Amino acid sequence: MKDAAELFKIFSVDKRIEIIELLKKEPLSVNVLAKALGITQSAVSQHLRVLKGAGLVKDERRGYWIYYSLNRDTLEKCRQRLNRICTCGCLGQQVIMEGALKVKKG
Repeated sequence: MKDAAELFKIFSVDKRIEIIELLKKEPLSVNVLAKALGITQSAVSQHLRVLKGAGLVKDERRGYWIYYSLNRDTLEKCRQRLNRICTCGCLGQQVIMEGALKVKKG
C-alpha cells in the first residue's frame, strides 16, 4: 500500500473516486466504465493503471474482456489509515449516530 501522501494524490482525481464507487457494486469492463463516466476508454484505462498500481483495483480476464474489481483488503487498509489521520472526531460521532439508530430501530 502507498504512503498517505501517495493515497491523497491518487484520490485527488474525481474520476478515480467515481471508478471506485462504480466498482463497489460489481466488476466492470473499461467499456462500461467509460460509458458510465462519460469519458474515453483510454482515460479510464489510465485511471485504472494508477488504481491498480496502488493495489486498489485488480483485474480478471474473462474471454476477450478484462473486468476490474476492487481489492477490498487494500481499500480497507486505506480506510483505516485515513481514520488514523482524521483527528476531528467524526469517526466517534459516526459510531454514536449508528448506535442511536440501532436503539431507535430496536
